[in-house]
Amino acid sequence: MRKLATIRKILDIQPIEGADAIECAQVDGWKVVVKRGEFEIGQLATYFEIDSWIPEHVAPFLCKDKREFNGVPGARLRTIKLRGQISQGLLLPAANDAAEGDDVTEALGVQKYEAPIPAQLAGQVRGNFPLFVPKTDQERIQNLGFELEGWTTRDWIWEVTEKLDGSSMTAYLYQGEFGVCSRNLDLKEDENNSFWKAARANDLEEKLRHIGRNLALQGELIGEGIQKNPYALKGQQFYLFDIYDIDAGRYLNAIERQELTPDLQVNHCPVLDRTSLTDQSQASLLAMAEGKSALNAKTEREGLVFKCLNAEVSFKAISNKFLLAEK
Repeated sequence: MRKLATIRKILDIQPIEGADAIECAQVDGWKVVVKRGEFEIGQLATYFEIDSWIPEHVAPFLCKDKREFNGVPGARLRTIKLRGQISQGLLLPAANDAAEGDDVTEALGVQKYEAPIPAQLAGQVRGNFPLFVPKTDQERIQNLGFELEGWTTRDWIWEVTEKLDGSSMTAYLYQGEFGVCSRNLDLKEDENNSFWKAARANDLEEKLRHIGRNLALQGELIGEGIQKNPYALKGQQFYLFDIYDIDAGRYLNAIERQELTPDLQVNHCPVLDRTSLTDQSQASLLAMAEGKSALNAKTEREGLVFKCLNAEVSFKAISNKFLLAEK
């Protein structure tokens, strides 16, 4: 389970220009607007990450509209701007017996909010997402301050790709069996299901059988009917961003993936750069994440994904400009 609610130390508190009743607290790489005087530097607090669904009993003041997610009344945390200050998440006082790093997601009933799935994506369920393939979800750079300090001292090379705004798709061949998955489910073949239609349109089963290895292709399905089609595409298209070697239990690195991509003859998520992280910071990487999409110059990109060529580590930096524009 993703750690959406954790006990963290407040690293800094800064005033907000022109605001008397609120101030900005920092936990790791996150900045959160709080009531003035409610917290102190060094204090432990419960931090709730953006895209968390907060049950009404945890924070009733958030629940002005009666909404439910998976049957739980509550509210979704979004990126907002107050008095010119970006605020991401929620801070509440920690319990007296709390310890820094405690994960209280399950104890508080917090869920990862996911938008309702359109009918053409939902499909018929074959089973849960297969255990022999990891789900796609990089950690956000705001949670990786300690790790980033180490990466900036190493002369490692990182592949930088655009994070596309669509729906996660996995197609796998394992022990002779071909399957297609949404983010969370293994799906039965259905001629009306968008994931299966994309798999067949790209001949993914035939290509994987020709390669002759137990592999999982992971990518983003984008286009009409998906996330309001920000790239203004006709139809739907699959864009590859990862290949998982099931037998080896690891992702292919960028060089290995690019070597195999011509055999697959599929679209690849835009590769924008290969670079080191020397002299980078959380703030500079978040600034780098902002920009226009390589697929449509009128569209603000969702962000960037960084994958290391020297070690199996990766992370994402989501554009704050993109998050503030979300509806």
